[in-house]
Amino acid sequence: MNPFKRNRIGISIVILIFFVVFSMCGKETTEEAKLTYAPQVPPHIERDYEAKVIVNMETVEVVGRLADGVEYTFWTFGGSVPGPMIRVREGDTVEFHLKNHPTSKMPHNIDLHAVTGQGGGAAASLTIPGHASKFSFRALNPGLYIYHCATSPVGMHIANGMYGLIFVQPKDDLPKVDKEYYVVQSEFYTKGKNGEPGLQAFSMEKAITEIPDYVVFNGSVGSMVEDRSITAKVGEKVRLYVGNGGPNLVSSFHVIGEIFDFIYAEGGILPNQKNVQTTLIPAGGSAIVDFTVDVPGTLILVDHSIFRTFNKGSLGMLKVEGVANSNIYSGKEEDTVYLPEGPAIQRMVTEVKPKVAAKTKEEILANGERVYKSVCSACHMKEGQGVTGVFPPLAKSDYLNADKQRAIQILKKGLSGPITVNGQKYNNVMPHLELTNEEIASVLSYVYNQWGNKGYMVSEQEAK
Repeated sequence: MNPFKRNRIGISIVILIFFVVFSMCGKETTEEAKLTYAPQVPPHIERDYEAKVIVNMETVEVVGRLADGVEYTFWTFGGSVPGPMIRVREGDTVEFHLKNHPTSKMPHNIDLHAVTGQGGGAAASLTIPGHASKFSFRALNPGLYIYHCATSPVGMHIANGMYGLIFVQPKDDLPKVDKEYYVVQSEFYTKGKNGEPGLQAFSMEKAITEIPDYVVFNGSVGSMVEDRSITAKVGEKVRLYVGNGGPNLVSSFHVIGEIFDFIYAEGGILPNQKNVQTTLIPAGGSAIVDFTVDVPGTLILVDHSIFRTFNKGSLGMLKVEGVANSNIYSGKEEDTVYLPEGPAIQRMVTEVKPKVAAKTKEEILANGERVYKSVCSACHMKEGQGVTGVFPPLAKSDYLNADKQRAIQILKKGLSGPITVNGQKYNNVMPHLELTNEEIASVLSYVYNQWGNKGYMVSEQEAK
């Protein structure tokens, strides 16, 4: 080839590359944020450059489940509590579109703690029903941040469910893990007491005095248990992005059965402590916790202000599958009877719940199911199978089916001392639970009509 011609071709290629690069200058990559609903986390951002990220979110007021038999009118981002999790990268420009559904009764906005600017975007995003707002911000600071509605009365909007998390992924990325999950704790204040069935209204009086009826993970009692549990396999590294929507309580976050390898306290990006058992998460704050699951089993997520967990709902499950390792955990090696309090009957005083009329058999059994799930299932298990040697079974129970009056008296007065159920000896204490006569009749009728039992019905008159 002619050397002059070859040089001309080379120069042309260089010029072409120059024009392509020049034409791209000043243009930025634009993408839409992938939002996820708890407990799922948006996918890891693989790009190593800044981009313009579009976030589309809608506020909508919906009636949903707060607990079994209990409904609540939630004010939400994206139709869920918590709202969708957002993930952007440090340095990104975020264009936020907030729409307020026409059926909403209230104006809403959003205050993102990741925003540097007035109100965290609240003033720029105030949106009346049937309208939409847009504003932009630069994600300057990496970390895990709460977002919430900040429309007056701010506390009421948050208490009704308007909060979520935004993670600004750092340029110098966090260490990779195998599983990531999204968990937000919050509390609800209802006119009725905990467990009172039906559609419950918000109680401003209880919210001001900071006495919640429910303290929950991800918006409702039982949102992360049984078939809704999060999962992992032995040897996997798990990262939990944990927020506290409040509006009032500080969370003492703990995972029963594991120790946090690292915590990123208060949502920062530097691991500031190792081998942590429990970490505090303030209202309107967050934490990132990393741990490796070492043995199979069910790990329990709790607020270690423990009555909140076992009486108000802040309980979740992480089910771990894999091969057991007796060098780390043996399981039970011995089982003996130990009764330091002798035959004393423990008495747990609780407030008597308002009477709920139950007339038909179906209504009685439905009411009994609610009582069983809230009072009995923690010991006797979901399907009445009990725990061998500890809590006797109610399913196909010869002891239960032999004497209906005895069963009534046990619920009225409690029980202590040895008994034999289906050939297995038990020696434990059944505490007095302060159930109403109607609740006793309903829950016994429910149990007798489940799990292969005799099908008896117990009347409220019999329970007196």
